[in-house]
Amino acid sequence: MITLRDGETGQPIGTISDEQLRFLQDQLEEESPTDRDYWIDPPTLDALREAGADAALVALLEAAVGGREGVEVRWERS
Repeated sequence: MITLRDGETGQPIGTISDEQLRFLQDQLEEESPTDRDYWIDPPTLDALREAGADAALVALLEAAVGGREGVEVRWERS
């Protein structure tokens, strides 16, 4: 499983599958081969939905953003 964490606080956001991680990697920009974080904001959530993200992944990321403008989400293998 893959654990997602809030990049600012380090708090766990939740877990996702390898398939969901591959989807994020395919859809979002990575700055380097070792990059393990993504900026998630409402427009990014909309783009993920349009690209066919599963509802559980979108719900998890929406909860992480909450009322903020966006959140840096970091992933790690657990």
